[in-house]
Amino acid sequence: MIEICLNPDDEMLGDQFMESDDIEYRDSRSMALKTADRLLKELKQRLEANGDEILKYRLLSNFRLLATKEKFNIERALDDFVALASENAYKDNIGITLGIATAYTLQKQSQRAKNQLKRVVKSPWTFEDAEYLERSWLLLADYYVQSAKFDIAADLINKVVQHNKACTKAYEYLGFIAEKEQRYKDAVSHYEQTWKFGASPTPATCYRLAYCLMKCKKYPDAIDMAQECLELNPDYPKVKKDVLDKCMNNLRI
Repeated sequence: MIEICLNPDDEMLGDQFMESDDIEYRDSRSMALKTADRLLKELKQRLEANGDEILKYRLLSNFRLLATKEKFNIERALDDFVALASENAYKDNIGITLGIATAYTLQKQSQRAKNQLKRVVKSPWTFEDAEYLERSWLLLADYYVQSAKFDIAADLINKVVQHNKACTKAYEYLGFIAEKEQRYKDAVSHYEQTWKFGASPTPATCYRLAYCLMKCKKYPDAIDMAQECLELNPDYPKVKKDVLDKCMNNLRI
């Protein structure tokens, strides 16, 4: 529950689908972090005196610090993650590795972050590590997407889908990659998977799906999706010019 509060929208740092300038978004994030604080206090009170429980609490507390995206808190979290990683018992812990990589990402130290994430590319999938491993693979895939290394990114994302066929973030990335490679039919299929698995549509994904539907010459469907985008955000950039107007012109021809 704490992890859901820290990342309720299943965001990846720097990805193409974040909308952090939205006022409603900021308000919901603030409320979610306050809930995480309350849950962390409750967890601390119930904490058992054993290593696993203490580690879990420290990891979640550090991820809470990272969620603020404030320099001082990022440094505090990074210091504690590094301290944990220096202990032999935790040197290969997936959560710690993800924490260090996330901190470096927030500090814009991309190469250091990637070096950390590459350590877990071949890690075996286990139920205990599933959440952190999935986030690690997706964060590394995000770096490869930003570098236009789409084949490497797709391999990582498909590993996620192999183990979690309901991962909407993975389908968003696969859609984005297909769109960049001008495989618009595949892009539509991937973007539609986010609706199939119950994700709340965002203006960004609505716009991208509308754009790809237009490229597939499915103009009525593209118009419907563009209008849904505008319902979510009436001021969303480019949707009227890039999709609605072009689709209407094509239908008139």
